[in-house]
Amino acid sequence: MAQASEGASVIASASRGAPAPSQSSQSKPATNPYVGILGVFLGAGIATLNGRLLSIGLPDLRGALGFGFDEASWLPTALNMAMMFSGVFVVFLSVAFGPRKILFTTAAIFGVASALLPFASNYRGMLALVAIAGLSSGTFYSLTMTFVLTTLPRRLIIFGIAAYASDIVFISNIASAIEGWYAEHLSWHWIFWTAAILTPLMMLCVYWGIPRKPPSTDPRPSWRGFAYFSFGVSLLYGALDQGERLYWLNSGVIVAMLAAGIFLLAAALARRISQPNPTLKLAFLNHRNIIILALSVFAFRFVQLSTIVLVPGFLSNIQQYRPLETGNALAWVAVPMFAVVWLVALIVIYSHSRLILALGLTIAAFGCWMFAHLDTSWSGASFETVEVLLACGFACSFIGLIGSLVLQGLEAGVLSSAANAATYSGFVHFIRLFGGQVGVAIMTHFLAVREKFHSNLLGLHVQNGDWVTDERLRMLSSGLFAGSSGFEEAQSRALGILGQQVRAQAYTLATADGFILVGWVVVAYLLLMLFLQPGKLSYLDLRNMK
Repeated sequence: MAQASEGASVIASASRGAPAPSQSSQSKPATNPYVGILGVFLGAGIATLNGRLLSIGLPDLRGALGFGFDEASWLPTALNMAMMFSGVFVVFLSVAFGPRKILFTTAAIFGVASALLPFASNYRGMLALVAIAGLSSGTFYSLTMTFVLTTLPRRLIIFGIAAYASDIVFISNIASAIEGWYAEHLSWHWIFWTAAILTPLMMLCVYWGIPRKPPSTDPRPSWRGFAYFSFGVSLLYGALDQGERLYWLNSGVIVAMLAAGIFLLAAALARRISQPNPTLKLAFLNHRNIIILALSVFAFRFVQLSTIVLVPGFLSNIQQYRPLETGNALAWVAVPMFAVVWLVALIVIYSHSRLILALGLTIAAFGCWMFAHLDTSWSGASFETVEVLLACGFACSFIGLIGSLVLQGLEAGVLSSAANAATYSGFVHFIRLFGGQVGVAIMTHFLAVREKFHSNLLGLHVQNGDWVTDERLRMLSSGLFAGSSGFEEAQSRALGILGQQVRAQAYTLATADGFILVGWVVVAYLLLMLFLQPGKLSYLDLRNMK
């Protein structure tokens, strides 16, 4: 009973949000918290869509502006590095200025930068504007759940999580279709103008929905430790993002970014030990459950690679799908997923969020195991049935992991104030973005290594003099002879086609290995979940508490 009473008091304090306005603030316009929640959800969705559109539309951008492959690859890297920096640094900003001022200001900067990006006169100008857009939009993620958890009544928290899940997962799936439609019917400019059009709506919601932060008598926290850590993780993120392309430690750029990032992290740790910031409460890192559940964010992001990296890569490289065709093959899954999240939210109330998390990851792993049986004849329609299964798995996993982290945060008392909630939300955002990039780096390197392995293995069985190879070349040459100038040209074309077939088969086998790797990562995390300590709260408790 004592534990339940203590948990109730913590939850009550977390759900009350901002203190009542003083007499001096009575004349200020009233705000509607639900409009504010819509605003922060819009911000998270816009930031997600902006990042996905830039990554998917990079080939169109290169073709339109004449950028080289190497220099264009730094555009999404710069965006994500900047988002990594501000997503962590916003913890300091939130304590110092409050979410209203931060979101309104950064949204204005982001909207202007997005509107100006298509008019950038050169590559350096575009790179600078992309970095500004990343710095401003990186604040959206961390403040979303902070505001939701400190504003919503406790009985509605699970539905706030469902809305957040539908927002992020839905947009992640339809981004390919949107970019493909832009490429086919409009222009590459709309990769950036989409955010410029939607951001003013977010600003209106922030203005009418998030109250002003009352004057604080607490000393303003120091920014230096935040800056060291934010710069450090941003540099490490960039090294991970560009590592495979630049051959990792064979590149001086990667070595410099890694060395500088590690040095700045060490400086942040030294400052934390010598001059601890009193407003930054990191005691939750001592809780085993929080660390294990935070790793579920990495597991979920790794599972998402099945539809973000593996399926689009296969359709593009093997079936030569255009972006619009790839988007249409994946986007329709967002509709059932949007409906499933609300059903899952209801189920979580009467079960347990950890159980839903485990169930969702298991479903996703089973779907990846089914995908691992693909061959070169598969097309977009071949993935549809299993994609529905993955949609259910993603919905369960996302709500389960965020729901579990929220409950654990309530138990640990880290959501009892806006400052503590911002720290906790910043920590989760750091795991989401940095852990996701670690997963992308692992998967990209894994695919490259496995493709080389399968190519070499297949090459051992495709050699001149082997009767199977000679027979296949003879058949291909005969079929190509009518459209060739002679037998030598037909034979040369046959050799080229055979080489393409070997590469296609090697890439297909590597993709199948990627799906298997995703499945084993899920198995490893499910085993790690066995070390979780029993939880003290459930969403049914939150619903019943007055």
